[in-house]
Amino acid sequence: MKITSAGGVISLLDEKESDLKVFALQRLNQIVDDFWAEISDVVDKIEVLYEDDGFPERKLAALVASKVYYHLGAFEDSLTYALGAGELFDVNSTSEYVETTIAKCIDFYTKRSIHNYENPDDQQSIDPRLEDVVQRMFERCFTDCQYKQAIGIALETRRIDVFEKAILQSDNRAEMMQYSLKVCLSLIQHRQFRNTVLRVLVHLYTSLQVPDYINVCQCLIFLDDSQAVADILGKLVKEGHEQTLMAYQIGFDLYDSASQHFLSKVLAALRSVAPIPLATEAPHTEKQSEAMEVDSTKPESDTTPAETPKPKELTDDEKEHQAKLEKLAAILSGETSIGLKLQFLIRSNHTDLLILKNTKDAVRNSVCHNATVISNAFMHSGTTSDAFLRDNLEWLARATNWAKFTATASLGVIHKGHEKEALNLMSTYLPKDSSPGSAYQEGGGLYALGLIHANHGSSITEYLLNQLKDASTDMVRHGGCLGLGLAAMGTARLDIYEQLKFNLYQDDAITGEAAGLAMGLVMLGSKSAKAIEDMVGYAQETQHEKILRGLCLGIALTMYGRLEEADTLIESLARDKDPILRRSGMYTIALAYCGTGNNKAIRRLLHVAVSDVDDDVRRAAVTALGFLLLRQPEQCPNAVSLLSESYNSHVRYGAAMALGIACAGSGNKEALGILEPMLNDPVNYVRQGALISSAIILIQQTEATCPKVTFFKNVYSKTLSDKHEDVMAKFGAIIAQGIIDAGGRNVTIRLQSQSGHMHAPSIVGMFVFIHLWYWFPLAHFLSLSFSPTAVIALNADLNMPVLELKSNAKPSMYGYPAPLETPKEKEKEKVTTAVLSITAKAKKREKKEEKEEKMDVDESSEDAVKSEKDKETEKTSKKETKKKEGEKKEVTVKKEVSVKKEVSVKKEETVKKEVSVKRV
Repeated sequence: MKITSAGGVISLLDEKESDLKVFALQRLNQIVDDFWAEISDVVDKIEVLYEDDGFPERKLAALVASKVYYHLGAFEDSLTYALGAGELFDVNSTSEYVETTIAKCIDFYTKRSIHNYENPDDQQSIDPRLEDVVQRMFERCFTDCQYKQAIGIALETRRIDVFEKAILQSDNRAEMMQYSLKVCLSLIQHRQFRNTVLRVLVHLYTSLQVPDYINVCQCLIFLDDSQAVADILGKLVKEGHEQTLMAYQIGFDLYDSASQHFLSKVLAALRSVAPIPLATEAPHTEKQSEAMEVDSTKPESDTTPAETPKPKELTDDEKEHQAKLEKLAAILSGETSIGLKLQFLIRSNHTDLLILKNTKDAVRNSVCHNATVISNAFMHSGTTSDAFLRDNLEWLARATNWAKFTATASLGVIHKGHEKEALNLMSTYLPKDSSPGSAYQEGGGLYALGLIHANHGSSITEYLLNQLKDASTDMVRHGGCLGLGLAAMGTARLDIYEQLKFNLYQDDAITGEAAGLAMGLVMLGSKSAKAIEDMVGYAQETQHEKILRGLCLGIALTMYGRLEEADTLIESLARDKDPILRRSGMYTIALAYCGTGNNKAIRRLLHVAVSDVDDDVRRAAVTALGFLLLRQPEQCPNAVSLLSESYNSHVRYGAAMALGIACAGSGNKEALGILEPMLNDPVNYVRQGALISSAIILIQQTEATCPKVTFFKNVYSKTLSDKHEDVMAKFGAIIAQGIIDAGGRNVTIRLQSQSGHMHAPSIVGMFVFIHLWYWFPLAHFLSLSFSPTAVIALNADLNMPVLELKSNAKPSMYGYPAPLETPKEKEKEKVTTAVLSITAKAKKREKKEEKEEKMDVDESSEDAVKSEKDKETEKTSKKETKKKEGEKKEVTVKKEVSVKKEVSVKKEETVKKEVSVKRV
């Protein structure tokens, strides 16, 4: 029988007997979900029972009070009494009350645990009852084999002991560790705790029956432990054939994921344990001497003694070990990867030169001319094909001053990775003592060398450093700084940093802009306190906006990937009065938290995007969202959809670029849906941003994978051909054409490595590229983000075996776009001559006369022949006379017509005069 009121049970709480009160509480516990509103009136009585130490069922009173407060929405009070209920609070129950309370319990425990972990000097006490509930929750997970849930809660609550226990107790340890590594890299946003978790994972991976060295090395990259990586590689190379192949694969993964500085330390450690330590260095020193163009007059005795002496003859095993180490060194230095990718791009070049020709013919001003040169560089990136430039030298010669600088630097993009011949290729454009050429051309040549050796510049760094020291003009110093920054990216070399700082302190606007950016490139991700102090201090002193812009980027690059370690700097920059330094704060958030999706950082960026008084800062804040959401590109359209409709055009431009950065190469339909209306935006630079962003999203997409490709390509060509379109939009369309067909249609834009790491060179390239807003030559940085789309298989000798890969996809799925067809010239149609009625009548008469003359006549043969001849002569004479008569008649007819017209005109005039007279 169902009760309709809890009044009777509630009245028992007023009885003196404890047994009756206990019975009342037991009954109320059963009906509280239905009658909580009535019970809430007497909840104070239940609280009194809980606080009475002499009451036998205090825990039951706490449980009833907890449920009442839960229904009232007072979750903190509910949690407090649930903890007082002790074991009566059943964590194994699946009721909504229990689930919600446990969630609140874990949240509260997590908050306290994180505070205690991050602030060891300011510890907060945690209620033992709270720990007990969380511990019971862990036990429930282990009982139900919910190990992933246990790992998630353990990581949130900073319980490393439970994290390790969950992995060890799971049925499939390898799978659980892979899941843990993925969670650790993508979700943990505290650098110190992430390193702790990675150390545990390294220990667990190495303790497996067959150690997973690939994942161990991936963890060690984050831990910046180059010595441990070198030890693992050295150990694998000494073991059997299979382990050597594993070492080679780890080498390729390291080159794809690690910084130049990290790889150089691994190489140095490997060289020290080689049977002949200098043998692996020999190829490097030879290349370095070639690259630096060492004076041939120098005696050979300076270099040979270090290479010639051999301490001992190598045994066969040592020779084999030495050969393996040399191959591994070639892999780690990037020579093998760069050579193979370069070979692929040269062989598979499918650039459609007709697109460039049409663009060139449509170009009518210097801005679009510049864009066409950049577009050509993108289309031929890494292919070493400069046919378009050679075929259009006269057209190219129109480039003057900084346009010439950009055109020369574009050769660096075209020959990207062609390092062995770099100096020979660029020799005509580099500074010479004998015959100094154009300063813009020489500066562009040094910039091009940096682009060719980007993130792999050990062989060219000294040459560029010397050229920068000897440079006498601003343009050469500008190109030298950019080239040196690219070649020495992430090396943190102090001698290079000091030379760049010297150039910065010259207080020259042109040199200072490049020097500020290059300092950030060299110190990429180092969090160098000295570098930050130097750059921020000078930025607050200088009056040059160009120098400020360069330092704005340099400061952000120095804090790349540093997570919460950058918070102090971000806070100070965001509060600065100078809008350029506030903009630097936004970019520092973008790079420090790149790919993390950090909620706090996103909230801050969104707040600045709608509140800052400077348009450039707002644009930077919205653009930075794209970098934060790299790992979750599907979330970016939702985040910026409203901003894309903002009244502020700078915010709209930033939204367009954020979509391009986050969804690069994905063909995301939602992102394209937001960009499509922006193609018709009333503001020219918003259209430019939408065009460039759409190309970044659609790179390497075909009609089969993304049907919108054809539409956007048509928009690009239509924008170019439209005479009324603005120059800014045309610039965007030309750049977009270059991006969508980049690298001979064989590359994509990939901001993550294959192993899931953030690919630093690609992110740097994209980050600097978006600043073509201020300085067109920076557009070439996008080539750092290009990644060839090819499957490359190698054998133990690092040679490509003959392979056949079968694909079940249709050829159109991944096929190259059809090339443009040259339009056929239309034949001019002959206009039919007008025939007058008089000539037609004359022809009819001729036909009648001919019929009459053809009648048979009885004559002798001789007379017949004579008569025929006479007739023919008569015919010809008659025809001539008739033609003349016809022509005369035509002339007379024309004269009559003209006379009649004149008469009619005169009549009209007289009539008009009469009408006007009558009106008068």
